[in-house]
Formats: sequence, structure tokens, C-alpha cells
Amino acid sequence: MKNTIFTFNDHSPKYKQIYEKFKSFIEQGDIKADEPLPSIRQLADSLHVSRNTTLMAYEQLVAEGYIRGEGRKGYFVNELEPLLFQEARISSLHNQTEKMPSVRIDFRADVVDQSHFPLKAWRRISNQVLTVKDSFRYGEPFGELCLREQIAAYLLQSRGVRTDPDAIIIGSSTQQMLVYLGLVLKRDFSSMIVEDPGYDGAREAFQLNGFILETLPVYESGADFSHLQDMKSRLIYVAPSHHSPYGVSMSIGQRHALIHWANKTQGYIIEDDYDSEFRYTQQPFPALASIDSTRVIYLGNFSKCFLPGIRLSYMVLPQPLVTCYKKQFAHFESTTSLLSQFAMAKFMEEGEWNRHIKRMRLVYKRKMQLFVSELRNHFKRTISIIGEQSGLYLLIKVHLERSEEWLIEQASIQGVKVYPTSLYFITNKTDKPIIKLGFSNLSSDEIQLGVKLLKKAWL
Repeated sequence: MKNTIFTFNDHSPKYKQIYEKFKSFIEQGDIKADEPLPSIRQLADSLHVSRNTTLMAYEQLVAEGYIRGEGRKGYFVNELEPLLFQEARISSLHNQTEKMPSVRIDFRADVVDQSHFPLKAWRRISNQVLTVKDSFRYGEPFGELCLREQIAAYLLQSRGVRTDPDAIIIGSSTQQMLVYLGLVLKRDFSSMIVEDPGYDGAREAFQLNGFILETLPVYESGADFSHLQDMKSRLIYVAPSHHSPYGVSMSIGQRHALIHWANKTQGYIIEDDYDSEFRYTQQPFPALASIDSTRVIYLGNFSKCFLPGIRLSYMVLPQPLVTCYKKQFAHFESTTSLLSQFAMAKFMEEGEWNRHIKRMRLVYKRKMQLFVSELRNHFKRTISIIGEQSGLYLLIKVHLERSEEWLIEQASIQGVKVYPTSLYFITNKTDKPIIKLGFSNLSSDEIQLGVKLLKKAWL
């Protein structure tokens, strides 16, 4: 064994330092396979530690397979795969030499404001749920009745959607529900109209089920319905209250025109109402499902406005599809947490949900106003701001002769993480790069610092 002096520090237990030193010797090949190690007593005496200390170190090495004990003979090094350690050293060296700048400001959009999360209320209700006998069973395949009843009441009050709790399906995410829905719809439909640009996750779900996709052009000013009557598809997926990514809302006239199209073609509209709670300039437009529920499949979720990790979404099906859907998935387990369903049902029943939405609408409105003001002050006419009326992010169209990749890379050098929008577009490309900036989990100081750093990166 290599004759190396041990120098102990005060940051970790001595047995652990001995273990780590021998582990390093073995991985680097300084102690060869089948080479004997000092006895427990010899090592303890040479290092001036207790025998129990060296024994604990050896036991850890045995447990991880570095060494073996052979009765009275002592401890020996095992034969190990050298490539594992060679790759680990190369990876470590690579990370040291090519470290990326640390992220100071992250303008991601798939987070919520942590500082205003109703932690006490949610914790109290979650603890109560664990005392209920029904919490210790598997969930109902289409969601718990108590939550479906609360969602039905909420949709009527907030979105004007009248529905029976039996028509509501609970799932884990919008994308998961679209995959399941597609399995039912593809019996009678082979193609689907999607927005361009539009939510890429929905397109992936439809393509997984083999749908042929037609595209509905959407611009900063709204959707273009001029060729809708010429399309072959009788299914359309739209986000009418807050388009992804432009943030524009469909006008009342467009909504009625879309309903008329669905009735005429005997098709269905899949309405993704994912961000309707946070509109800052006026009251939200009524949902398509409130105009005609017989031709609209309504999707909502609790991730965007409450907690992404809760994985709780819902779907309201027209009556003809309810029977087909439940027959198809009658023998499948629920895809979402039973405890989360019970907790959310109680949260809504006690009025905490409505209080949370009202509070967060004001919080996010103030952040949006500050963000827009800072961007305009620093960038003047070098950018156009898109989508400032609603939602938890905005888009900036950058009027510089630069690519999306360059803008993201230069921001990263300044420690700012920004996000592309090119993934949303199919063929309806834009003339200038558009960057997506979320602000929901950033403080006022972080928003201001982030904008200053972006100016330094781009101008």
C-alpha cells in the first residue's frame, strides 16, 4: 500500500475520512486487487484512533464492495471495474475545466410564487386528510367524487360552465389526459387541427395516437379562422383564453364562430383553459364550454395557479364521450394522488382556493407591471412586449440582427436563464426571435436585476 500520511480535519467523523482515503487509493489503483490491508489494530495504532473507528471505516468499504473480509486472514481489496473510475475522473475533470456560469436569475415559466403559497392552510388540510379512513385505499379510477363536486361548483361560478360531477375526469396532467382522450377519439376521428404556434406538449400527445395534424395560424393579434371551413379535420385543440405562447385571447365573435363550426361538422373542440385565472386588464372571457358544452371538451389544471408538483388536472367531457371514456378506462387505476385529491377538495370547500386565486392575481399583476416597466425603460424600442395582459410569463420580440440561440447564450454568460419559443412553431415562423420570460417566482429585486443583466448581455 502506498505510504501516505493521514491528516484528519474537523469537518467529518474520522472513520469517514479513513473510508474516503482508502476508497480513493482503490479507485486510483494505488492499492491493487487482492492486496491485503493493515489489520484493524495496526491501522488504529498507526493513526492514533480507536479500533472501533477503523472497524467502522472497513465495514463501510465492505458494504460498498471495495474490500472483503476473509476470516482470520484479514481484509483484501476486491477486483473492480477500472473503467468506472476512469470515466468518473474524466467527468470530474471535464466539469472542473468547463464549468458553466452559475445562474443568478432564472426566468422560467413553469413555477409559482413560493413566498405567497398558503403553506399553513395546505399543511393543516393535508394532515387532516391523513386521519380520514378513506385515505388508506386506492382511488377511484376517474377521480374522487368530493373533488369532482367542488370543481363543478367552481367552474360554474368562475367560468360559467355547467356540468355534472359525473362528466368530470381527474388526471395527473393535461398531456396525460390528452393521451388518454386521444385513444377514445381516434375511433371516430383521424386528424386534428392544432394552433401554430401552439403548445408542443399537446402536439406530442396527438402524434403519439397517430393523428394527422392540420394547423390553424395564430399571430400576435389572434387566430386566423379564414381557412377553417376548408380543413378536413373535425377536431380542434385551442387555448382560447390564454394562447400558448402569444397569450392572446379569442374574441367573443371568434368563439361563437368556432362553436358554429363544431356543430356544423359534428366535431369537437378541445378547450385548454390552463391559465384563465390570471387576467389583469379585465374579467376573463367566458369559456367555450359555457357557450355550448355539447361540442367542447374542457381541460383545466391546478399546476399553473397553485402547485406544479401536485400533478392534478381535470377534464369535462360532453355526455356522448363520458360513456365511451369510462368504458375504455374502467379497469385502469387513477393516475393522480388520492391524498392530493382529498386535500384539494377540502381546500376548495373551505374557500381557501378562491382566496388564493384572488391574492395571487394581485401579486402577479404587480409583478407583471413592474416587469413590463423595467423592460421598456431599459430596452426602449429594441424589443416588443407580447402578452402583458395575462398569465405568468411574457414574450419579448427582439429587434436586433441576432438569433434565438445567440440571445440565450449571451444571457447565460451573464448568469441569466431565458427560454426559446421556436419549439412552439411549426411552419408559421416569425421574422424576429422571440424569447419567453417567466416571472412568477421572482421577487421585485430579482426582476429588476434580471432585466439589467439582459441589457448588459444583448445591447
